[in-house]
Amino acid sequence: MIAPDTLAKVAAQVEAVGLAEATVAALRQAWPGVHFTFCAEDDIPARLSPAAEGKDFGIYLVSGAEHCVAFTDHLEAATGLVLAARYEED
Repeated sequence: MIAPDTLAKVAAQVEAVGLAEATVAALRQAWPGVHFTFCAEDDIPARLSPAAEGKDFGIYLVSGAEHCVAFTDHLEAATGLVLAARYEED
């Protein structure tokens, strides 16, 4: 389970410093029990809505239940966060 305040704190930290590999590494150190994945938002299925978002990123929930990683809409089931960077189209 990921607590709502954890999601809010992660979103605030990413908003403050920007989304990059170094940010994800710092998040992993701050929350060692949470699995963090970093990708581009176009790697996320379009049907999904972020659990939190900022100007240049969306945060999606994943669950590792039943030994298979899958996206979820439920914080109670979430074991990890996917941090998806939004890039401007040229």
